Parts: sequence; C-alpha cells; structure tokens
Amino acid sequence: MWRDVVGDVLRRERLAQERTLKDVADAARISMPYLSELERGRKEASSEVLAAAAHALGLGLADLLALSHRRLMRQVRPRPLGSRTAPRRTEARSRTGDIRLAA
Repeated sequence: MWRDVVGDVLRRERLAQERTLKDVADAARISMPYLSELERGRKEASSEVLAAAAHALGLGLADLLALSHRRLMRQVRPRPLGSRTAPRRTEARSRTGDIRLAA
C-alpha cells in the first residue's frame, strides 16, 4: 500500500509539472523504466532513490513523505473519536478469593 501511495504522489507531481518520465529520471539519475516502476507502485525504493526522485521534482524527501502521508490518510477511513473501545479487562481470582481486574 505504501509504495502505491508514494508512486502515485511522484506521478501526480511529475504530471502537474508537465514533465516527462525521461526528464525526471535523468534529473534524479535513475533509469526511466525504474522511475516508471516506482510510479506504478511495483518497486520498493530506498530512501536515497526516493530523495533523488523528490529532489528532481523540486521537493525534499520530507515533502514527498508528507504528501504521501496525507494521501494515505485520505484512503484510510478514519474512526470517529468516540468509537475507540476501552481495553478489555479480565477478572482473576486470587488465592484468597478477592477479585482483581487486570488490563
């Protein structure tokens, strides 16, 4: 899922700048087929490669990760704050018969 999101962000940024795969790949010093695979979410890139691709698009690695995080958060359905359940408690009896609650 993460590589799909990162790849989508890379592609959208590249297209928004009206740049070709070749142009960005050359600027990032990675092969055009590899950049294409990254954009399609088919390759798991190292942080160095992601930083190079981001830099070629005029972004920092932190920018790329922040954009990817936002996109991921939109894809995951957020829970309402009140819907979280409390941790389950179990009862256990001590040797003396007292009931103790354990989290």
